[in-house]
Amino acid sequence: MNKYEAMFIVKPDLSEEERKNLFGQINDVVVKNNGKVIESSVWPEKRKLFFPIKKYREGVYYLLNFSLAPLIVKEIIHTYKLNENILRVLITKVE
Repeated sequence: MNKYEAMFIVKPDLSEEERKNLFGQINDVVVKNNGKVIESSVWPEKRKLFFPIKKYREGVYYLLNFSLAPLIVKEIIHTYKLNENILRVLITKVE
């Protein structure tokens, strides 16, 4: 299993409870695919985006460090892109 780091930009207009549920769903996708969540954190404030994404000019950033089998990464990226509350996701391999 390789180590990865994922950065999510989430809609800024979600309530606190909706955000917690979304972050739980993000973590669950890794766990359900036999991965292990190492660390997760939310950046403390909304950040202004350089350009609009789906008509949003700011977003909430969520950072996730996890380990997972390399072949499953494409599958979880597809799963994350289906979630309408996630504006962008970037997953990189950590050396």
